[in-house]
Amino acid sequence: MITSELELITEALLKGQANRVKTLSILAIENGINPMLILEKGLIPGMDIIGQQFRDNHIFISDVLIASRAMHAGLHVIKPHLSGSDHSLYGKVLIGTVAGDLHDIGKNLVVMLLRGAGFEVIDLGIDVQPEDFAEAVQMHHPDIVAFSAMLTTTLYMMSETIRTLEQQDLRNQVKVIIGGAPATCDFAHVIKADGYADDARSAVDVVKNLVNR
Repeated sequence: MITSELELITEALLKGQANRVKTLSILAIENGINPMLILEKGLIPGMDIIGQQFRDNHIFISDVLIASRAMHAGLHVIKPHLSGSDHSLYGKVLIGTVAGDLHDIGKNLVVMLLRGAGFEVIDLGIDVQPEDFAEAVQMHHPDIVAFSAMLTTTLYMMSETIRTLEQQDLRNQVKVIIGGAPATCDFAHVIKADGYADDARSAVDVVKNLVNR
């Protein structure tokens, strides 16, 4: 019985039926199903399938957005029922485009996909100064800090931001990943970042691996 209810949630999510996901999640809670089970066996499996279909170019970003909205309809229902310890399952990501760079299309796509995968995301926006990243780390205590850059001339701000985190004794509290057109895996190693993603789809996998490590 429980399995069939959770499968219905997954099926509705795959179809992007946000209202149905919400209703089914409410019914599952009322029927005594553990909210963590709804998340792990109903919502996340659906977004995992969506993510794989997107990686395989079987669906478009618009389809991911629709499924993500359905995912969040379910999350909105179950979050109040989750204990504080349960929230750690998602992981928290702090993201922003580094100082001097006003590009945000790629960053926004990463934000959407991460939220769709169930992560809590704090988006600092564009042109984020190193000190602002550091202040946000102190305030939000994220698991991951993600730097985005689209200009070769702003790449150095990634290393400057990492240096600021080190100077404020915050670097050992978070994992750092970088991305954007001019960024490379080699550059990530040079500045001692913990991960690198060459596109939005792979960014989700990198974050998942670092959180689970």
